[in-house]
Parts: sequence; C-alpha cells; structure tokens
Amino acid sequence: MRTWQVRDVMTTDVVAVAEEAGYRRIVDAVAGRRVSGVPVVDLDRRVVGVVSESDLLHRAGAGLRRPWPSRRRAPVDALTARDLMTAPAVTTYGDTALVDAARRMDRERVRRLPVVDDLGRLVGIVTRGDLLRVHLRPDEDIRVDVVREVLHRILALPDVRVEVRDGVVTLAGPVPRRASAVHAVRLAGQVGGVVRVVDRLHAAPAPAPGTPATPATG
Repeated sequence: MRTWQVRDVMTTDVVAVAEEAGYRRIVDAVAGRRVSGVPVVDLDRRVVGVVSESDLLHRAGAGLRRPWPSRRRAPVDALTARDLMTAPAVTTYGDTALVDAARRMDRERVRRLPVVDDLGRLVGIVTRGDLLRVHLRPDEDIRVDVVREVLHRILALPDVRVEVRDGVVTLAGPVPRRASAVHAVRLAGQVGGVVRVVDRLHAAPAPAPGTPATPATG
C-alpha cells in the first residue's frame, strides 16, 4: 500500500540564504516570500541551519520573553545568517512518511523542516500546513485507495462496502473472521487523507458441517 511521504507535499521552490547573508537580506527573503523562516546553506547547498522570524525579531530588539532557541545564544550584534541561525538544523528526507515528519516537528517544536538528500543538500521544505494538505484529498480518491489497495490487493475482502464522507471512512459488511476486520480498519486508517475509520464489519458465520459451498456467480 502506498504511504504518503514528505516529497508528495513538500515545496521544491525553496528560498534559502547563504551563511554570509546579511540581516536585511534575510528579512527580505522571509518577508518577501511570506514564510516564517529560511534554511541557511553552505556553498554546496548543504543545510547548516535555519533562521526564523523569532531569530530576526530577537536581533531587532523585540524583547521576546523566552530562551533563545539555538543551542548557543546569538550575540546582540549578530549581522549574518551564520550568527543568527539555529544550528544544527532539524531536517527530514523526501521518503519520510508524513506521520513521522509530523511527529518530528512536534518533538522538536519547529514549524518547518528543510528536506535534504543523502548528502544533506536542500531539495525542498515542508511545513505544518503542507502536512495537513493530505486531508484535503477528495473523498472519492480516498475511497478508491481503500477499496483497491486495502480491501482488494492486500486483504482480498471484495464483499466489504466502503463509504467516505469528509475523510471519515465507514467499512461495512461480512469478513471471514474478526481478525480480518481489525486488519482492515488499521490499514484503511493509514490511507492518505483518512481522518477516522468507522468499523461496521461483522464476522460471517461459518457454514454448518456438510453444507455444500455456494457456487460463485459471474
């Protein structure tokens, strides 16, 4: 079953600044693109840090009443991205599952994750809003994925009925055993865009001994 990954929702047109970029150049990048922060890259475009709006406001003397987010406190006369940035940067990869990226954002208390390749070079950026975009998928697209990938390809449960409304998936109908229902609910919940799964499945009663099988109809 296809798992939605960071590369499916990330922005590839990323504004970044060099380590030597001055304060006004960084402010222009943040304000001009209406973003809350920018990655800082070296000459090989490897991500070495991130400068956020909070970092810039601290330098401007906004008097934020909280600890500096970097592992080192930037000097009040910081003028370049190297001085201002939070380092090391919290990054992710394009093949990271969206749920794992969301957990990393929450754990690290960041609003964005620069996306890097195996060499640490910047290839994109993903924000909290990007992670939520998967929940804007049309209900019919979600239903098709649940039917085709979960019920037909993985579990072979063709008799299960699927209804999707506002991202809520309802599974109804007979399954061979209760364990099949548990698997169906779990896998359907992993489909991109699914908000919740309603379980209306029931285990079909086993045929009585000696009962002939019902011939399949085409």
